[in-house]
Parts: sequence; C-alpha cells; structure tokens
Amino acid sequence: MRCGVPFDDPQLVQWNGADRSQAAGQHDFVANARKVKGKRAVTAPGVVQAFAERVASLWVGLRGMRVKALVLIVVSGLLHAGSAAADNSRIRAAEHASLYMRVFGQAIPPFGFVQFCQAYPQECRPTPTSGREQRFNATPERLSELDEVNRYVNRLIRPATDQELFGVTERWVIPTDKGDCEDYALLKRKILIERGWPSSALLMTVVRDELGEGHAVLTARTLQGDFILDNKVDEVMLWYMKPYEYIMRQSFLDPNVWVSLNPQAYSPAAIAVVRNRQ
Repeated sequence: MRCGVPFDDPQLVQWNGADRSQAAGQHDFVANARKVKGKRAVTAPGVVQAFAERVASLWVGLRGMRVKALVLIVVSGLLHAGSAAADNSRIRAAEHASLYMRVFGQAIPPFGFVQFCQAYPQECRPTPTSGREQRFNATPERLSELDEVNRYVNRLIRPATDQELFGVTERWVIPTDKGDCEDYALLKRKILIERGWPSSALLMTVVRDELGEGHAVLTARTLQGDFILDNKVDEVMLWYMKPYEYIMRQSFLDPNVWVSLNPQAYSPAAIAVVRNRQ
C-alpha cells in the first residue's frame, strides 16, 4: 500500500522534466529581456522601455510564484502523508508489540483437532492447572528448553502431508518420523509436558502464514511473553516477531476450548456467516 507519493512517481518525474524546461525558458526570457533592455536603451524612449521591462518582470515573477506555490503544495502533501504514515506505523507497532496475544472470544475448534481428541482423549484432558489464569513463570532454563525441543523435533520429523501419509486432507497425530505442521506442534507439546511444563502453557495455534496459507504452531504462554515454536524455523520467537496472521488457539482454561485471535472473525458479520452455514 502506498502512503503518499514516492519521489520516483511518474507524475513527479514528469513535473521535474516539464516544469524544469519551463523554468529554463523563464530564465532565458529574463536573459533575453535584459538583452532587449541593452539594445533598446539606445533607441526606445525611456518611459516605454521602463514600462516594457516592468511588465516582463511582473510576468516572470507571477509564473515563478505559481511554480513555487505548486512545489510547496506537493512538498507539503508529501510531508503530511509521510508524517501520517509514520504515526500509523508507530501506533500499529505499539499495538502489535505486546508480549501477549489478545483474545477476541470463543472459536470453533479445527475439525482435525476434534478427531485427535476423540482418538487420544488423554492428550486433551484438562489438568488441575488448566483453570489457572496466572501465566507460567519460565526461568531461563525453561526458555532454553523451548529452543532445545523446537530444534530437536524440527530435525527428528520429516515433512509430509496428511494426503501422503493417510490419504486424507486433515489428520492430527503425534508423529514418530513424518508429519505436517500440526504434528510437529503436537509432539513438541507432548515432550515439554513430559519435562514438567503445564499443559495450560502449551497451546496449539492456527495461523495464516506469510504466503496466506493455513499453518499450525505451538504457543508457549509464559509470564515472559507468548513464544512461538514453529517447524519452519529453529529459532523460538515472541509471537509478534513472526510474519503471521493469528487466527485461533487453544484456551489455557480448557484444552478442548478454542479462542479467536482475529478480531474480524469475531465481528457480527462473521458470526452471521457461521450461523447461516449451520
């Protein structure tokens, strides 16, 4: 999206070319008037000569003022647009740079997750810590575990689609050697829970990636921030550092409940669409 007019815009290029020629013509006109002044000083009457010079000077001055006014208008518009764009960018950055994701109501769980919980109910059973609202206070050692487990699973599991593995478009499983994005996340969640992480701090999350395609990651919900474990990269990052649009994730209160991370998905219009489909 363009904010204001860039300096290499064709309109400005055209202005810089055409009006510069006009400015050069104006400069030549002044020089010619001075030559005329020198030649006519011998033959023309003084009053007529002075009047002609005055008219020429006013004409050049008026044209110069119009050009200057146009330049000031264009520059003022560019500065205003640039300032407004910078202000908007700072506002968006301030909103987006929160350590914690914002929740916008309840969401319908992914169908693959529902099937997974039916097949492996022990993986979706609420624990005594599930209903606690306080965040998990991750020590530096715990945060290092996130990095270690993320890298380990990313190297252990080879990428493969559900169609290739099971002949279906969607199936969530805990993989042993091959899997797709949600399978990576499920295995990371399982390993971290075995290492003592509370399940309420490890939340399956659905996003739209940088290509606009569906993708699943694991969110580690801690007091230090919401961290993303991703099979696409080994580095664990805070959620806002990823180039993703966040759609939904598990609730920390109940792993069977999902919440919306997209304010538009929870708008009245979106709710009406869901009701019409039902």
